[in-house]
Amino acid sequence: MTQKPLRTFRPATLALNAGLEPDALTHAIAPNISMSVNNSFIPGDGAFSANGLDLTETPFLYAGWTNPTVRQLEERLAALENTEDAYAAATGMAAMAAVFFSLLKSGDHLIISDVCYAAINELALQVMPSFGVDVTAVNLSRIDEVIAAIKPNTRLIHAETPNNPLLRLTDLQALSEITRAKNIPLSVDSTFATPVVTRPCDFGVDLVVHSLTKFINGHGDALGGCVAGKKSLISEIRSKAGVYLGASLSAHNAWLIMRGIDTLFPRMNMMCQSAMKIASWLEQHPRVKSVIYPGLSSHPQHDLAKRQMDKFGGIVVFQVDDIDTTEQRFAHESHLFHYAYSIGHQRSLAVLLKTEDLMKSTYRLTSEQQQEYLQYAGKGLFRLSIGLESVEDMIEDLEYILR
Repeated sequence: MTQKPLRTFRPATLALNAGLEPDALTHAIAPNISMSVNNSFIPGDGAFSANGLDLTETPFLYAGWTNPTVRQLEERLAALENTEDAYAAATGMAAMAAVFFSLLKSGDHLIISDVCYAAINELALQVMPSFGVDVTAVNLSRIDEVIAAIKPNTRLIHAETPNNPLLRLTDLQALSEITRAKNIPLSVDSTFATPVVTRPCDFGVDLVVHSLTKFINGHGDALGGCVAGKKSLISEIRSKAGVYLGASLSAHNAWLIMRGIDTLFPRMNMMCQSAMKIASWLEQHPRVKSVIYPGLSSHPQHDLAKRQMDKFGGIVVFQVDDIDTTEQRFAHESHLFHYAYSIGHQRSLAVLLKTEDLMKSTYRLTSEQQQEYLQYAGKGLFRLSIGLESVEDMIEDLEYILR
């Protein structure tokens, strides 16, 4: 058989083909699912002589550590993010916990974004201190605040761009220059962006984290998470979190997520186009007080968005005066926007994120940070996760809701 020449492919092609090998026996093109928990091995064949901490250098032994189907997903994710390796976990939170608990220990200092995904914010500020980790939350869009927050024992900085729910951006190039100079690992949650919009490691970031449950899977039917980056860091995370935290991704979910990745680029392209049209329409609506979307010239970081984002994402947030009435209309009268948490599914979702609730349950903001949050969010933000429906139908549905 003639061997195919090696070629370099663009990301949209890698989403379909990275790590894909037809089955050697049946020549089936779709990836197989290896459901076996155990793999047999021959004693003394090097099964336990891993190269350093890299468990992927050993044969497949136990699905709690590595699994053929999960490994294929990891290879595809690493190719999409243009990184050396990736580690897949049961959920996005499991991936984030893997980063924190693998790279931090008692006496270390962690810097996070003052506004980010609620569960990650709570893990950092409410759980990590009980393990002896000092945590500082700052506005990572301001480099001077980051520099001021760095301590001699700072061992990790974690950002999120666009962040949830404000869609505030972090300048990854500027921040990575600071972290490299200080020899501090930088991780970035890029769930809202996906590799279609931004590839953080191309800007010098060390680790990129995703909730695969969201846009990357894209069908609302499988939980998963991943962290991609330098092989040395991924190997350390895999050898610690992958073995001891017990948050392994199931082979079936890995297979479902790979199926979702096959259509990631066309889905995101359509969602981003629709989101831009909807954001522009909302900005002109008389009941809408403000709209936040990186693609709008009104976004305070629109110039950064144009430099850092290939597209502007599938999430739109906005304010209205009467949030209670509008919430009830979304919940009871919308035909297309399902009133639900989560994002990134093929169907459109809407939810109200009340400022008062988030301040009580999650964010530990200073008075100055709280005032800044209120400038963006007011009493609450409606978050739209744009799906694959006709954009004209979505706008008509929103027009009915906002009547």
